[in-house]
Amino acid sequence: MLRIIDARTGELVDAAPARRGLTRVEAHASGFDATGLRVLLVADVLVRALELGGTPVWATLTGDREQAELRAGAATLGVRPFEDGRGLGAALDEAQVVHVAAGGGAEAFEGVRVAVASVDAAVPAAPAADDDPAAWRLALLARGRTVPVRLDAAALDKARRTLARWRRAVADWARRPSRPVPDEARGRLRGAWEDDLDVPAVLRVLEWVGTHPDLADGARFETYAYADRLLGLDLVRDLGGTA
Repeated sequence: MLRIIDARTGELVDAAPARRGLTRVEAHASGFDATGLRVLLVADVLVRALELGGTPVWATLTGDREQAELRAGAATLGVRPFEDGRGLGAALDEAQVVHVAAGGGAEAFEGVRVAVASVDAAVPAAPAADDDPAAWRLALLARGRTVPVRLDAAALDKARRTLARWRRAVADWARRPSRPVPDEARGRLRGAWEDDLDVPAVLRVLEWVGTHPDLADGARFETYAYADRLLGLDLVRDLGGTA
């Protein structure tokens, strides 16, 4: 079960306390900038984690400025659409509300509060049309959400290199006979993202899977594809390409 630190109390709480009960994830981003996009990315990964655990989720976005620009930038980064949360009341059978907001902004809301640290951006908050948006996504997710992020050319270059390496490996592994996701790998992945949505730990598990000598290549492929349901990095993009 996914447990997450409530910024109000500093304690781990169940993100979905009622089994199969509807959880509303409400992202609060007041403008289009890198910090606002990071809030939406964290909320998007939270939604994905809940859905992977079988929890129905209602995702909403609340803000008062540049909402069209923010939604467009988020869509570029692979964030799935959020409904407009302004003026909405509680949904029928809603069991939990999780608010995702920048820094101290999480303190303003009732319910579970998830704080996201700021981004110091030295590059545009969203990529140009000819760049790989997954590099921005990875650069913003690669550190724990409570740790400030420096988004600059060096961080993006590192993310691009990691994505290129992983995608080449996934495309190669896909040519081998398929194997199930190993129980140990699945357990490590779920243990990471269910422990306060620890995305950096998920990334470390993928590095372990990619180098462990006892894992079949077909199992590595299925594990990366499974983890990408959470990460949204398009790791299978190069399947079918030339070697």
